[in-house]
Amino acid sequence: MAWIYLLLGSLFEIGWAVGLKLSDGFTKPLISVITIIFILVSFLFFTKAIREIEVGTGYAVFTGIGAAGTAIIGMTFLGDSANVGKVFFIGLLIVGIIGLKLTDGSEQQVEQSEV
Repeated sequence: MAWIYLLLGSLFEIGWAVGLKLSDGFTKPLISVITIIFILVSFLFFTKAIREIEVGTGYAVFTGIGAAGTAIIGMTFLGDSANVGKVFFIGLLIVGIIGLKLTDGSEQQVEQSEV
């Protein structure tokens, strides 16, 4: 369940990062309020996740998904520049995130401590 919380927190991180852009420096009240709510929800899910996931791994995955997702949204919908190099390194970041998930030993540690 911790990895689901981490994924949800990361998705809300993408939402608040985009919200920061769309709020024009918090000058648009509705978008600003939604952005602040997304920040709070994002960190709520993150704190729930790191109860079971190592903090270093959790934070790297949390920020990695947020960074990659925000970059993809920016290139796709917000007019951010896109080029082969940028797409390659975002892909590399995603591979790193998957690698961290596959090599994380948190769930094994939890199972061993319950025995």
